[in-house]
Amino acid sequence: MLSSGVLWMDAGLVGLIGLLIGSFLNVVAYRLPKMMERQWAAECAELSGKELPPAERFNLSVPRSRCPHCGHAIAWHENIPVVSYLLLRGKCSDCKKPIGVRYPLVELATGALFFFCTLQWGNSSAGWAWCAFSALLLVLALIDWDTTLLPDDLTLPLLWLGLIAAAMQWIPVTLNSSLWGAVAGYMSLWSVYWAFKLATGKDGMGFGDFKLFAALGAWFGWQTLIPIILIASVIGAVVGIAMKLNSSLREGGYVPFGPFLAGAGFSALILGPQTLQRFVGL
Repeated sequence: MLSSGVLWMDAGLVGLIGLLIGSFLNVVAYRLPKMMERQWAAECAELSGKELPPAERFNLSVPRSRCPHCGHAIAWHENIPVVSYLLLRGKCSDCKKPIGVRYPLVELATGALFFFCTLQWGNSSAGWAWCAFSALLLVLALIDWDTTLLPDDLTLPLLWLGLIAAAMQWIPVTLNSSLWGAVAGYMSLWSVYWAFKLATGKDGMGFGDFKLFAALGAWFGWQTLIPIILIASVIGAVVGIAMKLNSSLREGGYVPFGPFLAGAGFSALILGPQTLQRFVGL
């Protein structure tokens, strides 16, 4: 058993790693949807027999990050998580236009989640599994909020990692409960989707929501699915009403559901699935 001093030191070090991971998550949240759009454009062009003009290489590593206002290439010392933002006073060093506060907030959130996971489960396979869960869930929430996309490149690894973590006993969920949690999570929202579509002729949610809920079922077991969906629905309804009253709804009047599923997933992580089950009387 680790002493409290060693545990806090480990948590602090992993938290610092989380800050770095958070900086990378900002890149993923911005670039992955654009990479998907490029891939779709290339596939459409191929099917139609057209040829796209040569484009600049674009992936998670190239080109270098740049200021969205003036195109200034971000130097390494301007890309230190949180610290650079504070030293630059939240402005580009070249054009002095403001840098979005979301960047340091995502870094801090990731560092805090990594710190919490290590403090809770130690510097262990379980701790790192929950760190991976936190990083994937956070970036999925960011992407869905920005674009209403929940990429398979992230939801499916989250789902499979949950099943693997259960099989390896890294998380307090049996493989049986994890497997049926994934099945029930997917099938429940799939059924709601088709019931709504048959009744109204409209799409009520995207298929990515099914996969994300399945992933949460894999991580927390089928028993926690009801409190997770209730919490996500309540938070989503409150935020949606607030945005409508504030006239800040997007065109079409929709609010993506993925961020609220993610918020419920983080509630289960921090409070514990048993607490959520007691909260709804299960």
